[in-house]
Amino acid sequence: MTATPTSVLPRVRATWRDYLALTKPKVISLLLFTTLTAMIMAQRGWPGLTLMLVVALAGYASAGSAGVFNMVIDRDIDLKMKRTAGRPTSSGLISTHSAALFGATLQILSFVALWVWATPLSAWMSLAGFVTYVGVYTLWLKRRTWHNIVLGGAAGCFPPLVGWAAVTGDLNLFAWFLFAIIFFWTPAHFWALALMIKDEYREVGIPMLPVVHGDRLTVAQVWLYSIYTVVLTILPFTFREVSWLYLGVAVVAGGWLLRLAWRLYKPVMAGQPATRKMAVPLYLYSMLYLAILFLAGAIDRSFL
Repeated sequence: MTATPTSVLPRVRATWRDYLALTKPKVISLLLFTTLTAMIMAQRGWPGLTLMLVVALAGYASAGSAGVFNMVIDRDIDLKMKRTAGRPTSSGLISTHSAALFGATLQILSFVALWVWATPLSAWMSLAGFVTYVGVYTLWLKRRTWHNIVLGGAAGCFPPLVGWAAVTGDLNLFAWFLFAIIFFWTPAHFWALALMIKDEYREVGIPMLPVVHGDRLTVAQVWLYSIYTVVLTILPFTFREVSWLYLGVAVVAGGWLLRLAWRLYKPVMAGQPATRKMAVPLYLYSMLYLAILFLAGAIDRSFL
């Protein structure tokens, strides 16, 4: 009896879970939260289950499509980084053609759903976020300049505009405040992550700020953008778009953000190298901070 060679293994086929992984569901969760809470802020209450479901599903499909194309484009560097080497595209589990077709299908379905069951403006805002992430960030800036996350990070600012436009059909000053808050929040959040995995970025030649200019400038920028963010979160109160409830949450939550940013800034500026342990608290809290802020805005504008 002849034994079957151990090197001959059946080809592993991709499952729906692998295609789901292409959409980066962990990343999308916070984007969707800002979308849905922005809808509640725009409506000043519950906008209706049907519209919420349409925007949630279409928003997931659009952001997921951006994640798919990001993995397709970055499959070469993903394979070299421990954090991303197991992604379906970099590992070869899902072919580039299949992934691109899947991503394009998601984007088309998202655009049509928002246009038909929400508003045309929400469809265009969603598409603008996709183009910014794939075209501006991934294709143009990511491998060229440390400014990649400042300009390309604008992609993550579009979800609240999608939610707002889905309810009202337009975009007012407060909607753009939500955009601006995320715009200035993104560098502080992402550069904290960059400090945690700077060695991986260095190995694959991605010019993230800590790689190009070192820890000191990075933590200085994190501190500066944290201040910008907190100031911006308070401005809607001065325009009477929100009440004291939101303001109180913004001040307390923002104060904690500044505290963590300062705890990162102070030792590094004193000469210590930034370590993963030092950056993790700010990185994790920054995500919770944004969720708390948008939830406070939704509650405030719904009941006060």
